[in-house]
Amino acid sequence: MPDELRADVRLLGGMLGQILTESVGEDLLDDVERLRSLTIAAYDEDGSASIEAAEALIETFSLERAEQVARAFTCYFHLVNLAEEHHRVRILRRREADTGAVSAVNDDVQSAVARLRDEVGAEETARRIRALEFRPVLTAHPTEARRRAVAAAIRRITELLAERDVQAIGGITLADNHRRLLGQIDTLWRTAPLRSSKPSPLDEVRTAMNVFDQTLFETFPVVYRRFDDLLNGEDAGLVEPRVAPFVRLGTWIGADRDGNPNVTAAITKQAAAIANEHVLVALERVVAELGRSLTHDGDSTPGSAELTALWRTQTRMAEELTREIAVRSPNEPHRRVLLVVAERVSATRRRDADLAYRTSDELLADLLVVQRSLVEARATRVAYGDLQQVIWQVQTFGFHLAEHEVRQHSQVHRETLAEIAEHGVDGPLSERAVEVLDTFRAIAFVQDRYGVPAARRYIVSFTTSAEDLGNVYELARHALGEDADLPVLDVIPLFETFADLEASVDVLEEYITQPEVVERLAATERRLEVMLGYSDSSKDVGPVSATLALYDAQQRIADWAQRNNITLTLFHGRGGALGRGGGPANRAILAQPPHSVDGRFKLTEQGEVIAARYGDPAIAARHIDQVAAATLLASAPSNEQRNSEAAEAFAGIAAVMDTASRKRFFDLVHSPGFPAWFAQVTPQEEVGLLPLGSRPAKRGLSINSLDDLRAIPWVFAWSQARINLTGWFGLGTALAAVGDVDELRRAYESWPLFSTMIDNVEMSLAKTDERIAARYLALGDREDLAALVLEEMALTKEWVLRTTGKDRMLANMRVLGRAVQMRSPYVDALSLIQVRALRSLRLDDNRSEEEIARIKRLLLITLNGVAAGLQNTG
Repeated sequence: MPDELRADVRLLGGMLGQILTESVGEDLLDDVERLRSLTIAAYDEDGSASIEAAEALIETFSLERAEQVARAFTCYFHLVNLAEEHHRVRILRRREADTGAVSAVNDDVQSAVARLRDEVGAEETARRIRALEFRPVLTAHPTEARRRAVAAAIRRITELLAERDVQAIGGITLADNHRRLLGQIDTLWRTAPLRSSKPSPLDEVRTAMNVFDQTLFETFPVVYRRFDDLLNGEDAGLVEPRVAPFVRLGTWIGADRDGNPNVTAAITKQAAAIANEHVLVALERVVAELGRSLTHDGDSTPGSAELTALWRTQTRMAEELTREIAVRSPNEPHRRVLLVVAERVSATRRRDADLAYRTSDELLADLLVVQRSLVEARATRVAYGDLQQVIWQVQTFGFHLAEHEVRQHSQVHRETLAEIAEHGVDGPLSERAVEVLDTFRAIAFVQDRYGVPAARRYIVSFTTSAEDLGNVYELARHALGEDADLPVLDVIPLFETFADLEASVDVLEEYITQPEVVERLAATERRLEVMLGYSDSSKDVGPVSATLALYDAQQRIADWAQRNNITLTLFHGRGGALGRGGGPANRAILAQPPHSVDGRFKLTEQGEVIAARYGDPAIAARHIDQVAAATLLASAPSNEQRNSEAAEAFAGIAAVMDTASRKRFFDLVHSPGFPAWFAQVTPQEEVGLLPLGSRPAKRGLSINSLDDLRAIPWVFAWSQARINLTGWFGLGTALAAVGDVDELRRAYESWPLFSTMIDNVEMSLAKTDERIAARYLALGDREDLAALVLEEMALTKEWVLRTTGKDRMLANMRVLGRAVQMRSPYVDALSLIQVRALRSLRLDDNRSEEEIARIKRLLLITLNGVAAGLQNTG
């Protein structure tokens, strides 16, 4: 471990021990240390005695003491996580300060542009950069286990830790920092780890707004600036930027109603209003700050005729305001215009119709007038510097901040149309049918108030036919009336199951013949978006077959789009966990089929992934830089050729793996009684009790089949049991079926899809523990299924190591290997406490209701702690 990180972990861990002693007593710290020592000792050559001793120690704890110990380990994980993140930021900033580059491994934009120039020439590279698109979509899927209060405490501790990096800190300042750190760690310890109730959709909206306020608004322009520095070199900031703002933020929060009855038309309108408020407050601030600083006098920097005309227009619009500003800004033509612009943004937020901008395009037009005037006066540094940053922010966020994407299940549409056919649109309709119609009225309202981009995408879950997509337009006509102007709608199919992926091209072929789609294609230069679901396809046929099926579907859809002259954007519905398409996004992009990216990448960002990727400005900038680089390189001729040739060369291996892994997966999940057994050996039912998000954890009242269970608790429960089955099950059997180690190693070296899958599985397996897993599996009454899981785990570990040529997991992944190694014994402690709680609930009927409630609380605390330790939920 790097010395600085080691010092931070020791500092914070020591402070936590001090707080535990102060708040509870030395005996709590003793219990924590005894358990910690035993779980660490369990990693010696023969650790079975130590792990049994750890179990025995936990059995001696009262419920109160078990809860205190679990909370102590959870706090430790929060501190270790923030220390690691702080160290990552520290390294990124030093690297950039020393070399001007954010990466030392050639995965950044600078390296991508250099490679593209070599392959396609400077002119084509510049064209591709101008057409680049990255569309992260924030979702409200309930995978962030931390309370917002806990996250706030962590942020304050991180700021204090960063303060210690300042070289000048010492003496009284250092002592004060130490005292405040102890105070914040005390706050973290004393803050209840569990929410008292599930967050509402609007709570989730406000959580996302925190990320926008703290990071995204300022970070996106920083990334654009890096691009421009690269393209314009020494002229950057002196000449017109050559990069267009390429990030567009989307959100499902407050708009995704598939399976979430808490999201209503009223909620969607409120979500859009909250986003509008936040972006206007941010824009008002930066425009006002720039206006106040733009003190260029009219003699050295005269305003253009266009600027003078704008000032006259402003004067006619607000005579008293402009008179006051003119007095405060004598002979400062650019300053006074910008100050009026800031007042108009404020009026837009207040909905003052006399002064407000109607659209963000009007604001952008005024800013461009100021920029052209400054350029004409040769004040290019401010024109293409600070003012350009504001222009980029307006172009990126508009007045809507993020594009609200509505999502609903195809079956809900079909049932609503059946009701309308029977009773008429004004007849007695069910509450759900009325809500479906109200959704389209809400979309029309949001577009009218905040602009068409604010809510024009409509995603149809479980799309099985072109009719499922056409139903959206029909419902919109029912909602608003045949003669009314309908909202602009881009209806996006979501292909989720294996069968739907197989049928995707046939559905799309029929879809583009529908009149509404023909019209939209003509209006958008034949742009079309298609969404692919990773979670349900993996739950449907297993992770290996799902990976191969998704690749094949993308290839077929991309080929179809090429034949039909369609500009395709594939929208990847990826979760944070590996079982839901997670893993390093840049590597996943580079492994996609030819023409499936073409400079455009869109994916869902959810739960703890949002905080991990966008919570810190330096890390957010690095993430966007990596994704942008990969998105550019995905379409490089050499990368497309490599993927295409590899897919052809290893098609035989893929077929063998598909067949073998799918059979193995079906042997498990289609076994009679599997759903009930799964609920017995994992905390699946209790995951639904954890107040993570507003969306229900399951589709019905009970789990009778995997179809009833949402993908997130399916993944979350297996990860809690230290099995991570959803990320790897079936791969060992698949590799063994191929059998040829030399051929597998050749595939690992030259087939990006395969090597990415193997490396992701390796990361997933590194967080498993067969000793802990066996204790969870022993909670069930199916030795056959338990044996099947453990045998496949051992087989997969064996064949992954044989394929990669390593002697241990993560042998060449130093940073990740360190993180897993450092956490594993501590996660074990929490897992053993969780097993004790599950055993009490599953196997002991002689418990009072009060005691059962206490045990469930303990269980929920361990769920929270293990999630923090493993750094993922679902």
